[in-house]
Amino acid sequence: MRVKYVLSEVLVGLWRNVTMTIAMIITMAVSLTMLGASGLLFIQVDNMKTRYYQDVQVAIFLSKEVTDAQRTSLDAALKSDPLVSKVIYESKDDAYKNFKEMWRDAPDLVNAIKPDTLPESYRVKLKNPEEYQQIKDKYKNTEGIDEIVDQRQLLEKIFNILGAVQRMALIAASVMAIAALLLVANTIQVAAYSKRREVAVMKLVGASNWFIQAPFVLEAVVAGLIGSILGFGALALGKIFLLDGSLRDLTDLLTPISWSSVLLMFPFMAGVGALVSAITAWVTLRFYLRV
Repeated sequence: MRVKYVLSEVLVGLWRNVTMTIAMIITMAVSLTMLGASGLLFIQVDNMKTRYYQDVQVAIFLSKEVTDAQRTSLDAALKSDPLVSKVIYESKDDAYKNFKEMWRDAPDLVNAIKPDTLPESYRVKLKNPEEYQQIKDKYKNTEGIDEIVDQRQLLEKIFNILGAVQRMALIAASVMAIAALLLVANTIQVAAYSKRREVAVMKLVGASNWFIQAPFVLEAVVAGLIGSILGFGALALGKIFLLDGSLRDLTDLLTPISWSSVLLMFPFMAGVGALVSAITAWVTLRFYLRV
């Protein structure tokens, strides 16, 4: 009987303040969508780091005056180095072929570059990409070497930008969450005020605090759950029409986001929406009703 009464009061409360309820649900949905998107962005960046760092190489460019003896000595040293996993030699002709393939859509640039312009190099894959500085210190003064470049340093700049995007998304989600919390608190206050006589009567007949507060708290929880469902729907649509649609051609650069990662966001969003709404409603009632 009590459960039936509480549930009926939840439905009545949601309908009584329908405009504020809709505003609360929409705000919650937007904030949870941004929270879920920032979570997917964190997963995306971590996957990209894992993918690219596995293939990261150290490029050792040889000088134009390098001799055969210096090249042979360097080749032997790299192949026997315990820090090195794989060594690939790239001649000037190979470098020019790769350059033409990379810039095939810019024929003017390709025509402006001659095969002798590009240096020969070694592409070195390390067993541990974090040990780049050891390789650089070890070979930087070796005769025949012009420059040592770590691809990981170039990738770090990109990931720093993505990290900034992560933080901006999280900040935006936090701002929207604060707005949602204020709306929840305001909605609960209005609902409690509209039922102040009923609450007073219930207190006089000895109703427990839990029994009085339960309908209000559940109103906020229901609104949070509906908002999380709408937010998850927005994420799913973004996955279908954006990631699997217009951005599909960027799969060589962006690691794909699996449906399992998207589905993982739903219980996270639902849990956050329901828990935060419940806590906000309970705290509001404690300070407002003093029951």
